[in-house]
Formats: sequence, C-alpha cells, structure tokens
Amino acid sequence: MQDQQAELQWRDGHVPVSTRFDDPYFSLENGLAETRHVFLDGNDLPDRFFDGFHIAELGFGTGLNMLTAWAAWEEAGHRSPLQFTSFEAFPMTPVDMAQALGAFPSLSSWRDRFLEVWTGEGACDLGTMHLKVITGDARQTLPTWAGHADAWFLDGFSPAKNPELWGDALLSEVARHTTPGGTVATYTAAGFVRRGLNDAGFAVTRVPGYGRKRHMVRGALA
Repeated sequence: MQDQQAELQWRDGHVPVSTRFDDPYFSLENGLAETRHVFLDGNDLPDRFFDGFHIAELGFGTGLNMLTAWAAWEEAGHRSPLQFTSFEAFPMTPVDMAQALGAFPSLSSWRDRFLEVWTGEGACDLGTMHLKVITGDARQTLPTWAGHADAWFLDGFSPAKNPELWGDALLSEVARHTTPGGTVATYTAAGFVRRGLNDAGFAVTRVPGYGRKRHMVRGALA
C-alpha cells in the first residue's frame, strides 16, 4: 500500500474529516441521503442499470458511494456483477472505514460483506460487485486506465481545497473514459468545474443540491 494514507480527525465519533484538506468525507446532515441524491439520482440510477454497467469514481474515501450503488444494484434485482472503479490518492484504512460506515446501519449487509474481504487496496470480487481501487494521483493514473464508465461519481474534496482533482485536464480524461451517452454527477456547482465539464464534452445542467447546498451538477456526454 502507498505511504500516503488518509489523515483523519473524527467529528461526533463517526464523521471522518480530512486534516489534509480540512473537509468532511460526507455530509454532516446525512451522508447516505446525500450520496443517493447526488450520485444515484444525478446519474439516473438505478433506472439506467444494465448487465455489465460500469461506475467510475474520483475519490473512494470511506467506500460509502460504492456501497450505496451496490445496494441499489442488488435491490433492483441484478445478480450479474456491477463494475466499480475508483481512483484514490490517500486511501483510508479498513478500520477507519468500518468506524465511518457504522453511521449507516441500513447498509450493514453490504458493509460487512465488503470489509470481510477488503485489504485496503487493489481489487476484490464481491459476487454482484467487482471493485477496483486504483491508488495514486488520478492525474497520473486515469490517463493510463484502459476502462470506460457508463456513469462517473466526481467526489473529490471541495474544489477550493483540492483543486488538483477538478482541473480541466483531468475532466477531459473523465470524458475520454466515458461511454457514449455516459453521465457524470457531482455535489459541487463551482463555475470552473461546470466550464471544465462543458469544455470536455459534457452537456452540463445545474440542479438542486442536497441539504444546505443550493446546487449540484450533472452532465451527459454530448
């Protein structure tokens, strides 16, 4: 595993906050509801699911987004594997993941199956979920990735605090690794992120955000 581990503080015992970026990993109001609103609804999931569907993500974090998508996949009746690839520069330890994910008891079945086999890096076969986490700087790792995603979850830390994960070059790589008609969603509505996605080839729409965030962004590859 890489030397660059996530550096955390804990708020209320279960909300991890990155000390490197001074930003929480998920909403202080309700992280699961935020994930469903931003990343599932923002990509029209589970309605768009089909056998072989591939989700890619910038920022694996606690694994909450992956578990939420996996639960939606199974609850929609799919038994073939959902493909999920995530790019993470500062991986969290399984122990810290378990503490963070303990805040979401409705996901306990998926959490327990995941943590039973997850070593903290690499790939794992969870039956109805094939997960691969690619560690390192996404600006270097994404351009060399051979895959293409049907939906992207852009979940880096705040663009103001983690601009490296929101640059034009990286967003162009996101578009290059998206299937025709594929989609993207993110919690941020920062102007330079919208412009970067638009310039990369996505038809971008600003829509209501979750909780206190007035807006978020979704897009489809034009």
